[in-house]
Amino acid sequence: MTETSVRGNGTTVYDERGYAVASVAEAKRIAGEYLCDLDLGFAYGFGLPEVDDRYHIWRVPVISGESAVGEIAIDGRTSLVQESRSTEPEMLRSRHLSDAGKPMSTKNSGSGVIVRSELRNTVLRGDSESTLAELPAGSVDLVFTSPPYFNARPDYSEYAEYEDYLAKMGRVIGQCSRLLADGRFFVINISPVLLRRASRSQASRRIAVPFDLHSVIVKQGFDFIDDIIWEKPEGAGWATGRGRRFAADRNPLQYKAVPVTEYVLVYRKHTDRLIDWNIRKHHDQDAVARSKVSDDYEKTNIWRISPSSTKDHPAVFPVELAERVVQYYSFSGDVVLDPFAGIGTVAKACIDNDRRFVMAEVSDEYIGTMKRNLAKWGGSGDVHCINTDPINDGALF
Repeated sequence: MTETSVRGNGTTVYDERGYAVASVAEAKRIAGEYLCDLDLGFAYGFGLPEVDDRYHIWRVPVISGESAVGEIAIDGRTSLVQESRSTEPEMLRSRHLSDAGKPMSTKNSGSGVIVRSELRNTVLRGDSESTLAELPAGSVDLVFTSPPYFNARPDYSEYAEYEDYLAKMGRVIGQCSRLLADGRFFVINISPVLLRRASRSQASRRIAVPFDLHSVIVKQGFDFIDDIIWEKPEGAGWATGRGRRFAADRNPLQYKAVPVTEYVLVYRKHTDRLIDWNIRKHHDQDAVARSKVSDDYEKTNIWRISPSSTKDHPAVFPVELAERVVQYYSFSGDVVLDPFAGIGTVAKACIDNDRRFVMAEVSDEYIGTMKRNLAKWGGSGDVHCINTDPINDGALF
């Protein structure tokens, strides 16, 4: 919490807790006096103080120029600075001196107005690296995707080298960064891949794709926010064959954990603006109100969701996964992009949750299935089809 919260009876949360420090202004004053006692007060300003409920302390960010260089921890009940939880004075001095030579950034004042995207529901056939370049910058409010696996199946064996795969992902993610509105979210479902051995004399290889892609995503202008673990029911990973040898022989060194998880990595397009700006300045405040998440939301970063399967796609993810991402990271009426759309699972989540969709897919087969799905899901009306024939509901079955 960041400000004095007033109860219905006129008392504040801090009154009820018996806090001696009862406001943001008071926390800043105490932090300022502490820095002055250290002969440091002239060099610093303060960010927005927050209360850490675990320890009943105020955390006051210390700002030098435009950079956060540390924090002062103040006991909310006694008003005393807790030096053991505060940044050491010498560290503050060191960070201040290293920051002094940096140029001032052109920080946005946050007074701008968010404009509604003009994009409508769209099916876009072709390679996302080139087709997304045709869409206007800043026209997408959320990206959620599960990119193709690197050579894990014959369907995905188009990359000669792993580096080629990462480079391709970087170029597509770069387009996603260009399309995303200021401060909006890029969410990716990804997991390590197992390259099966070619013969009994060779070992299989497991590639840590999520960890390699992280640096690729950050280089394209995103800040890391969360690592969510998608946990599947016990036994879901046995289909890979991983762990069966150890289960039979139980020899040390042969142990391999059976994978029953995937990552859902959450990033935000880099901006100087706080998330609160995206909420306050949204062009449709009624949509913001309608988009409130229900009380049964997932409170941890472990999401237990059963996997999905279909004959139409070898690696489809469940609609429930897409729905959570759409509900947690966008507003009603927003535009959601999937640059590797497959058979359109993200579009289904958008239709059911009053979002607009842009589905980009290179495979003609998947485009055809997606169109049939959209007709079944009731989302085929007024769909803009690019590089593919318009959806004709009567001709799809």
